[in-house]
Amino acid sequence: MTFKDLYDEFRMHNDEIMKDTTKYGYDNKEEFIECFYPVKVKDFNIMQFEQWKREINKLNISLRYKNDIYKFLKSILNFGVKWHNLNFQAVYNKMTKFQDPNERRKEMTYYTYDEFKKFISNEEDLRWKCVFEILYYCGLRKGKLKGLTWKDIYFDKKVLSVNKQITQRNNRVKFEFSDTKTRDSRRIVPITKVLLNDLKMLYEQNKKEYYGFNDDFFVVFDAKPIADSNIYLRRTKLATLAGLKVIRIHDFRHSCASLLINNGANVTLVAKYLGHTKIEETLNTYSHMFSTASTLWFLL
Repeated sequence: MTFKDLYDEFRMHNDEIMKDTTKYGYDNKEEFIECFYPVKVKDFNIMQFEQWKREINKLNISLRYKNDIYKFLKSILNFGVKWHNLNFQAVYNKMTKFQDPNERRKEMTYYTYDEFKKFISNEEDLRWKCVFEILYYCGLRKGKLKGLTWKDIYFDKKVLSVNKQITQRNNRVKFEFSDTKTRDSRRIVPITKVLLNDLKMLYEQNKKEYYGFNDDFFVVFDAKPIADSNIYLRRTKLATLAGLKVIRIHDFRHSCASLLINNGANVTLVAKYLGHTKIEETLNTYSHMFSTASTLWFLL
C-alpha cells in the first residue's frame, strides 16, 4: 500500500461524515502531502518526515498553518493505524510540530470588569451591546455567538443554550450550521442580570422592527448571521473610543474566564462554563489567574 492508497481510503471514509468546511480545508492541504504519494506506508520513516518538514518550513505560510498541515498528516497516519493496524510508533516518537525559534509566547490579553464597563459604555446600539455582553459574560466563541437564535434564549430560566455554531464561510457555502465540536461544548450558560435585561429589550425591539420576526431569527442580528468583519470593526471602534487596548474577539472568552476566576469560581465551574472537555485544558490555559475571591456577584 502506498501513501496515496492510504490517503484515498482516508478521504473516502471521511468525506461522508465530514462538514463541507473540513473537506474544503483538506482539499487545500492536499498539495502539501503529495510528495509522500509514491512512498510505501510500511517504509515511511523519520528521515522522510524531517525532509518534508524542512521543505514546508521554506514556504511563506504562517506557523499556525504549517501545524495545521502537520495535524492533517497525522490524521492520515492515525487512520492507517486504526483501519490497517499500521505501526508508526517509531516515527511518532520522534515527530515534532513546527516551531519558530524566534517567536516569543504572547501574553494572554483580556479586559478586566472595569475595562469592559469602559468599553461597553460607548455603545448606544442595543444590538451591539448584546453582542459584546454575550461574548464577555457568557464566554462564547465567535461561531457559537453567531449561531445563537432566539429559541436558544430561555428568559424564564435566565439561561441560554449553546448547541450549534456558524461555520467559517468559504467559496462553496455562504454559511452553514454545524454541531458544536464536543459534547461538553453543548451547554447551558447562565445569563447575567444586565444581559438578560438587554436581551429582553432587544427581543421586543426586533418584534417591532422586523416583519415576520420569530424565534428562528439570529440574536445577532436578524434572519442572517452577522459578518465577522462587522464584529471586528465595531470592537476596534469601541476600544479606541474607550482608550483601551484592542483585543481579539476570542480574548473576550479569556475575559469571561478572568471574571469568573476572580470572583470565586473554581476550576470545575470555569471548565463547565466555557465548555471544556477536560479540566486540564482549563488549568493549562488559566492556572495563572486562579486566586481567592468572593462570590459570583455579577450574576445577581
